[in-house]
Amino acid sequence: MSEPRFDDALIETARKAFAGRVEFLKSAPTLEYLPDPSVPEVAFAGRSNVGKSSLLNALTNRSNLARTSNTPGRTQELNFFEVGDPLTLRLVDMPGYGFAKAPKDVVKKWRFLINDFLRGRQVLKRALVLIDARHGIKDVDRDILKMLDDAAVSYRIVLTKADKIKASDLADVTARTEEEARKRPAAHPDIIATSSEKGMGIAELRAAVLEAIG
Repeated sequence: MSEPRFDDALIETARKAFAGRVEFLKSAPTLEYLPDPSVPEVAFAGRSNVGKSSLLNALTNRSNLARTSNTPGRTQELNFFEVGDPLTLRLVDMPGYGFAKAPKDVVKKWRFLINDFLRGRQVLKRALVLIDARHGIKDVDRDILKMLDDAAVSYRIVLTKADKIKASDLADVTARTEEEARKRPAAHPDIIATSSEKGMGIAELRAAVLEAIG
């Protein structure tokens, strides 16, 4: 499997960026609550319980920036976090998808919110789609990948919980994920495998965020 390569200078710049100011800005339940599109944004998408909040906390080196929960589908709004002083970029925590127990009207509202956000947000530079390394890409993930492809939003797939499986299994799921990514028009071909608990891939993920905003 091919690991993404980032030069040492970018890795260090990214480390410093996320060691500085990172603050919660606001939640947007609907599009009229979105912050002004004044800086580049990178969005995080993933099905419920994929470890998105834990990864955001690890990325920003904060223990409780994003709230973690064992209840799938708790986040039903777009949550915005500001990075840098002066402000450099925003991270967007998108509502988790694939929550089977949610009412149909909630799922419908989620789809409209996400679809409209992806299609209309000019400052959105990239989405990072989180996939549980233990399971690989599921059909519910393919739905969001198709939304991103259709909206022409560049995205990179990030494997989470990579410490929970054997190295040989991780190599296999990474290879299969890369093979699928290469067939998708808006997908970045390189996959980043991460572990929030062990810190695996976090430096590379920070560099990928900075690379995305150019």
